[in-house]
Amino acid sequence: MSKPRIVLAYSGGLDTSVAIQWMKEHKGVDIVACAVDVGQGVDDLEEIRQRGLDCGAVESVVVDAKAEYATDFIAPALKANAMYMGKYPLVSALSRPLIVKHLVRVARETGAAGVAHGCTGKGNDQVRFEVGTMCLAPDLDTLAPIREWGLSREASIDYANERGIPIPIKSKDSPYSIDENAWGRTAECGILEDPWAAPPEDVFERTVSVKDAPEDPEEVVIAFKAGLPVSLDGRELPLNELVQELDARAGAHGVGRIDMIEDRLVGIKSREIYECPGAITLITAHRDLEDLCLEQELADHKRAEEGRYSQLIYNGLWWGPLKKAIDAFMDEANQYVNGEVRVQLYKGSATVVGRRSADSALYDYDMATYDEADQFDQNLAEGFVKLWGLPLKMWSAKTGANGDQV
Repeated sequence: MSKPRIVLAYSGGLDTSVAIQWMKEHKGVDIVACAVDVGQGVDDLEEIRQRGLDCGAVESVVVDAKAEYATDFIAPALKANAMYMGKYPLVSALSRPLIVKHLVRVARETGAAGVAHGCTGKGNDQVRFEVGTMCLAPDLDTLAPIREWGLSREASIDYANERGIPIPIKSKDSPYSIDENAWGRTAECGILEDPWAAPPEDVFERTVSVKDAPEDPEEVVIAFKAGLPVSLDGRELPLNELVQELDARAGAHGVGRIDMIEDRLVGIKSREIYECPGAITLITAHRDLEDLCLEQELADHKRAEEGRYSQLIYNGLWWGPLKKAIDAFMDEANQYVNGEVRVQLYKGSATVVGRRSADSALYDYDMATYDEADQFDQNLAEGFVKLWGLPLKMWSAKTGANGDQV
C-alpha cells in the first residue's frame, strides 16, 4: 500500500532538510519537496531540486515565482506602505502566502493528503503557513515537524550529520538563522539573541557598514504610476528587476539596516535584524509622493489603515476578507499617485530631495508661495479661524462661568 504524500515547504536549509527524513521515520509518509524562489538569491534552482531528492524526498519541485512575488505581493504592500510596528517591511510575512499558494497547488497536482512547514512553535511563520492553508485548502492537513520534535538548532545539525543528510551547515560555528527574498533579508539566533550586543558585521550581506559606505551620495529617480514604481533613472523595468537593482544600489550605501525588538504574534518579544535597502527606499519615495498627490482626508485615513493592513499581513491573514477589502481601498487611494521622486542615497539614509507630478500634484505654487505671485485670499482666513475656534470658545466661556479653569 502506498504511503500518503505530504508537500513540504522546502528551503534547502537545515531545518527543512532534516524534516524530510524525520517525517519519513516518524510519520510514515512520502515527502514532496516544494521550493519557491521568491528572490532569495538562489543561483541554481536545479541544485535545490536535487538537494531535496538527496535528502529523501520522493519528488522535488521548484517554482520560479520572482515576478509573481513582485506583482502580486510586493506591489500591494508597497501601495500600503506596509511596515510592521512602523519599522519592518514584512519581508518574511509577505512571502509566506505565496509559498502557501504553491504548496496547495502542488498538493492538488500530486494527490497529497497535506502540507508541512519547517517552522518552530515560537515563531510567527507557523501561523502564516497554517492559517493560509486553512483559507486556501481547508481539507488539507498541516504537519509541523520541527514544532513537534523540539530539536534545538545544534541537535538538528547532529541529526543531519549522523544520517548523512546534505545541509549547508556542517558545524555549529555558524549559528545565524537566515531568511531572505526580494524584499529583504532577516537574521536571528546566536549573539543576536542578546538585545544589548551590537550585531557583528558578518551578519550583514546586502548592506555595507555606514563607515564603509561611499563618501559621495548617489541620487536615483523613481517614477511611479498609480502608486507603483515603473522606471528607475528613466529606464522602464519590470517591478522585480527594479526592486533588485535598487536593492543593490541602496545597500551599497548602507541603506536599510533595521535592528529592532519585535512583538511576535505568539506573545513574546524577539530581537530581529533586517536588511531591506530596496524596500526602505521605495516605501520612503512612495510615501513622499502620496503627500504630494493625496487629498488631506484620504491621506489621513490611509495612514490609519496602513498600520492595520501591516498587522494583518504579519499575523498571517493575507487571504482573509478584511485584507482583500483594504486592498480595494489601497488601489483606489493610489489611483492618482503618479510622478517622480528623487532620492539621495548616502551613509545609511534614503532621503527624498525632490518630487514632482505633472498631472496629479495637489501642491499649487501660486497658492503656497509668499511672494508677489501669491493668489491665496488671506481675507478669508479671519472668518475661517472664528468658525473653527467657535466650539472651543463656547466651551471655554461655559466652563469659566461655572468656575472651572481651562
